[in-house]
Amino acid sequence: MQIIVSGRQMKLTDGIKGYVDGKLSRLEKYLDPESEVKVTVSAKKDRQKVEVTIIPINGQIIRAEDVEDDLYAAIDIVCDKLSRQVVKYKTKVKDKVQNNKSIRFENLDFIDNSSEFDDYDYDDEEDENIVIERRKKFNVKPMSSEEAILQMELVGHNFYMFRNQDNFEINIVYKRKAGGYGLIEQD
Repeated sequence: MQIIVSGRQMKLTDGIKGYVDGKLSRLEKYLDPESEVKVTVSAKKDRQKVEVTIIPINGQIIRAEDVEDDLYAAIDIVCDKLSRQVVKYKTKVKDKVQNNKSIRFENLDFIDNSSEFDDYDYDDEEDENIVIERRKKFNVKPMSSEEAILQMELVGHNFYMFRNQDNFEINIVYKRKAGGYGLIEQD
């Protein structure tokens, strides 16, 4: 397991790096030895933020973050969150394998990038204040809606886009404000 620790708006000491390595080394027994763990530590005024992203060789990205007054407390909380997420994920994968249900992680080469909106004029005056702050690209993997909900929980998001393994259409699962989950399907 390769751990990459970087600091944003702060200088990292060997003590901080050693503490992070020690805490994250507990996850080695659950992860592929070639997995990459990216840790970003940042400071703003009195708040210390720790973000950890685990990028396994085979599997889904697992992510956790926390903001605390004390940096070491934030590291502890993030590592505890990751431990729970990794164990939960491994347990679900093991249960599916034992029940002969497939978990699919292969990439699809036939994703259609064409869009019916390519000719639309986006230069409306009322939309001048809309700014896209961040853009992400990723492979949309085939899975069941239950697996997508698990992945959404693992990355800590409120929604998750995936390719439905039954019909190969793009779907989105999301957390409902009233509780539970929702599924958005194409018409």
